[in-house]
Amino acid sequence: MTTLLQTFDLQLRIRDHHRDRKLVDGLNWKIQSGECWCVIGRNGAGKSTLVRSLAGLRAVDGGEIRINDKPLSSCSLQELARARAYLSQSSIDAFGYRVIETVLAARHPYHDGQYWESTADYEKAYQALEMLDVAALADRDVRTLSGGERQRVAIAAVLAQETPLLLLDEPANALDVGHQVSVMQLLDKLRQVTHSDTPDMPNKAIVMVSHDLNLTRSVATHALLLMGDGAWQAGSIAEVMTAPLLSHCLGHQIEVIQHGDRQIFMPREKA
Repeated sequence: MTTLLQTFDLQLRIRDHHRDRKLVDGLNWKIQSGECWCVIGRNGAGKSTLVRSLAGLRAVDGGEIRINDKPLSSCSLQELARARAYLSQSSIDAFGYRVIETVLAARHPYHDGQYWESTADYEKAYQALEMLDVAALADRDVRTLSGGERQRVAIAAVLAQETPLLLLDEPANALDVGHQVSVMQLLDKLRQVTHSDTPDMPNKAIVMVSHDLNLTRSVATHALLLMGDGAWQAGSIAEVMTAPLLSHCLGHQIEVIQHGDRQIFMPREKA
């Protein structure tokens, strides 16, 4: 496996009610090809802040992030755009771009001195739209889409960017149940794809924020729990997604029910 991203003594803080609050304290973490990490925590625990920092969109408050064994702070914008793709929680569309144009924008890191999109760019953009079941919307104005349709277009753009590392902040947001499952299955398939024609290209790695423990459990290989006070717990799903750790992390008692080969996570009703 290839190490795609690593953090060393990472410190993240936020100004909260006129005081500094620790979100992440001393995070030493490694993300390798073929892994799917889910970031779990309460609202305000720092999940989105962490993913934005990993993407290079927010300065860290201490420690270091390295991507492909190079300090994130010293990577050029083009290097970052070719190494990682980032999906935010929501998209704001100020202009009436067509869906295909929105996805084609993700191909910009590969244009170099080229001004217009190539035939290959269009092929990759349409392929990504087809994978997300939105190819029929290619000529629609993005502002006319439903929330779920717009989310799938955003995920298509992330895939069209063709990076080994995907940083996804709540990818299942606004999706109906059927598309939640299909998107997770697609991500699970992508991280396992071996590039036999390009053996030097590593399998994809995925870091995603999710509040749905059961959806997470179906695809994630590892989990990072953020406790909200700087403390954290990282490890394999079997090690970390346990009732005591999840209950502490989420501030609510979680029960784990075994159903055949599946584990089902349920919040315990308060007395």
